[in-house]
Amino acid sequence: MIFRDVPQSLLRCVVGALFLCVALAGVTGCGGVKAAPPSAAAGVSSGADAPASPSARVSAPAWAKGMATVRADALPAQARVVLALIDKGGPYPYRQDGTVFGNFEKVLPRQKRGYYHEFTVNTPGERDRGARRIVTGEGGEFFYTDDHYDTFKAVLR
Repeated sequence: MIFRDVPQSLLRCVVGALFLCVALAGVTGCGGVKAAPPSAAAGVSSGADAPASPSARVSAPAWAKGMATVRADALPAQARVVLALIDKGGPYPYRQDGTVFGNFEKVLPRQKRGYYHEFTVNTPGERDRGARRIVTGEGGEFFYTDDHYDTFKAVLR
């Protein structure tokens, strides 16, 4: 079995989070949504505020101006699970989740220490925490990195 080395409590947490995501998708009425054109399907923008399709348009907040962006629904499934856990306030599968992110790379806007917090996004096939993270800011900012803080995309929710 693929998950034989994973603690049962972690599996229950992940399965519960996935169930929550599916339940929320049903409650928010995801049925009947038109498919976005291929140019907007990836959900990633290089910093421009307007995706190709008006139906897919999400205005970037001021804190995301000039940054690459990604819609939350275009993130990997594991990242969407982490966003749901953050919204719920946990519990988080890794002891480092919710700890202060120091922004030592200075890729994110400068803020006082303690402003940013990081959360692990599970990477299938990795035996450790992997390189993917969600970083949150006290002002409601959400950032995603899949290269261990080298680059970030502002998450549009």
